[in-house]
Amino acid sequence: MAETRDVVELILQDHRRMEELFRRMRSVEADRAAALQEFAGLLIAHALAEEAKVYPALKRYRNIDDEEVEHGEHEHEEGNKALLALLEVEEIGSEEWDAKLEELVKAVTHHADEEERTILNGARENVAMQRREELGAVFLEERERLLKAGCGSVDHVRRIVES
Repeated sequence: MAETRDVVELILQDHRRMEELFRRMRSVEADRAAALQEFAGLLIAHALAEEAKVYPALKRYRNIDDEEVEHGEHEHEEGNKALLALLEVEEIGSEEWDAKLEELVKAVTHHADEEERTILNGARENVAMQRREELGAVFLEERERLLKAGCGSVDHVRRIVES
């Protein structure tokens, strides 16, 4: 991973890591439980850090569509629900687990694709690099704080979904 502070690049790196974890969760050779655990923490920390530190700042730019930002928050909720459904499946690799995994992949991939095309392209075009680096620093700090707090635990994800 290149050392970058650009919030756009940091978010893209997380998206690529999530795709890699999806591949591991689908693979019978991989430690799917470990991949799911890492994914859960990353998804929750990433989404909460975006909502707390990045989205509010981007809403101030007139060429970034507020509706797209709000839609991104709604899609985070869908991803969280799909994640909880997968975390609650008792047997990894069962038919139910595979089905819930595909629902999660679909929700997260759709959101990442849309966010990259709308919000992140808007940020790249309209937000100065210095500001993107400032946002990147606070995004990383918040994301790390959440990861250290165990934000991907099933109990925490359940509290987020139910709130």
